[in-house]
Amino acid sequence: MADTRFSLASFLTRLAAALLLVFATYNPSGYSWYHRFINTPDKLDPLLILAGLVLLIGWIIYLRATLRSLGIVGTTLALALFCVFIWLLIDRGILSLDETTLLEYVGLIIIALIMAIGMSWSHIRRRLSGQLDVDDVDE
Repeated sequence: MADTRFSLASFLTRLAAALLLVFATYNPSGYSWYHRFINTPDKLDPLLILAGLVLLIGWIIYLRATLRSLGIVGTTLALALFCVFIWLLIDRGILSLDETTLLEYVGLIIIALIMAIGMSWSHIRRRLSGQLDVDDVDE
């Protein structure tokens, strides 16, 4: 039976896994699966393909859980919220459009945050409202 307790540590664990998934797939530093794939002459390297499949599985797990939990509307609203927050930071001069690398990092962190929220949303909603989500109930 799954552990029903949910805490800040539970969310941070999901966030850390999402950050690892996002930054392992692509990041501006040049050390990612994407950069390795683009820069290697041997696109059929088994290790590269294995790593790509592991990343793809992780993305499918996170995206499917996020879309099932938040739905398209909720995911879009979360994305809009974070985008407007970035807009606010740019408007107030805290971030600059000239700092493209920093903006890339912020965007990648936001993607990971949305996926971590999506993975955690059922627990968060249960804590806030007392309502339990039930999906795919087996008889």
